[in-house]
Amino acid sequence: MAKALFLKLKEALISVLPVTAIVLIISFTPLINLTVTETVAFAVSAVFLIIGIALFNLGADLAMTPMGEHVGAGLTKSKKLVVLISVCFVMGVLITVAEPDLSVLAGQVSAVINPTVLIVTVGAGVGVFLVIAILKIVFRKNLSALLTFFYMMLFAVCALLIQEGKISFLPLSFDSGGVTTGPITVPFIMALGVGIATTIGGRNANENSFGLIALCSIGPMIAVMFLALFSNGEISYEVADYSVQSGLEDFWHVLLEHGLDVLKALGLVVVFFAILQLTILKLPKKKILQIAVGIAYTFFGLVIFLVAVVIGFMPIGFKLGQELAGNTPLLVVFGFILGLVVVLAEPAVHVLNKQVEEITGGGVKKIEMLLALSLAVGVSIGLSLIRMIFGFSLLYYLIPGYLISLGLSFFVPKIYTAIAFDSGGVASGPLTSSFILPLAIGACTAMGGDVMTDAFGIVAMVAMTPLITIQALGFKAVTAAKVRQKITIKRMLSADDEQIIYFK
Repeated sequence: MAKALFLKLKEALISVLPVTAIVLIISFTPLINLTVTETVAFAVSAVFLIIGIALFNLGADLAMTPMGEHVGAGLTKSKKLVVLISVCFVMGVLITVAEPDLSVLAGQVSAVINPTVLIVTVGAGVGVFLVIAILKIVFRKNLSALLTFFYMMLFAVCALLIQEGKISFLPLSFDSGGVTTGPITVPFIMALGVGIATTIGGRNANENSFGLIALCSIGPMIAVMFLALFSNGEISYEVADYSVQSGLEDFWHVLLEHGLDVLKALGLVVVFFAILQLTILKLPKKKILQIAVGIAYTFFGLVIFLVAVVIGFMPIGFKLGQELAGNTPLLVVFGFILGLVVVLAEPAVHVLNKQVEEITGGGVKKIEMLLALSLAVGVSIGLSLIRMIFGFSLLYYLIPGYLISLGLSFFVPKIYTAIAFDSGGVASGPLTSSFILPLAIGACTAMGGDVMTDAFGIVAMVAMTPLITIQALGFKAVTAAKVRQKITIKRMLSADDEQIIYFK
């Protein structure tokens, strides 16, 4: 166990060090004026971030992933489809309702939409689409066709919102798809898909195990858009107190709040798993003990991670945005560079990359995934800041982006499409919403823009661009294979006849 923890700490250090170094280096230039308290708070938070990511990743390996696989496999073996989809719907709702990121988002728009109503609506959206994802695996339906159909439905509802004059709800709707696939949801749901697909079998079992996160990201967006259609008024946003001093003064309150949020999230999963263990799964005690230890690691890791982000990263992100707002070209370049490295520190990204490499048998390398995700997030943040500066609609990015993504899905191997759409939900994790979003909010307030229409939507962009870059990897693989095949055939046809040996 000690060796495994050491390896996780090493991985976390490599992940967090780049973004920490970039922020600290720029803080010693005339561009940014951080106080000693802010610099120390950020540096200490970075250390705790490393510890939190390491503990969480170890916990995901020991508990969340095995739990999802055992639930998926156990329910599938029961051969009761009604039980399978009923349990998956309930799990989808419970895990989503308990996601800390969703509670934060709901609190920011409470002036127009009741937070409880918003959370339950998003949870129901995830539950329904998790059932659709499970049925896709069971009946072996084409993921590209499903994604095309539901994204067309999404943009149809989007058009209704625009017609009703509720365009300010669009960034919130699209962002809701990103925040729901958080660090607790991703490992469990992905493993659930692996368990079901492996049990059902078939030649496309590996391909079928992906795509759950992709479909579960669409549900909240459609659900929130429908909710917005029946709401009254416009969204109003009040900028919170992002000062480091405020966070330090409220340290115990922040610790208790996030501790309870994570306890609630994990508690719902554990209670439901315990019921399934007693009725269907009946796993051996040794496996249950391992899962219990993993849950403890997950709890402490996630609490440490979230507290470190709130105390150190969120305030510094906001201040960086404010102080760089006067130099817009530098703001865009800095956002792009920050995006290249910030995705490395997202806990769920490492869970996805590891599972992708295992499921594909090394066909899709972890390093390829990381490079594709880093480039995607860097570009998305740069483009989002450009949109904020010029004040044009988020749809000018999202509509062409999703059309390109869906178009690519018909030309690349299906497994790349499934991985790409899953990656979109995973990349937009808690660090994106708690560091990159405050950066955009800080810059937007300094420029005097509308936070809800200009700053929000950055999470949606982070969720969209990986769809293109990772499918581009698949397109490259297909093209390279065809080129190699043509070269081989050409060499065979142009071979020197004298080198051919004829037998009489």
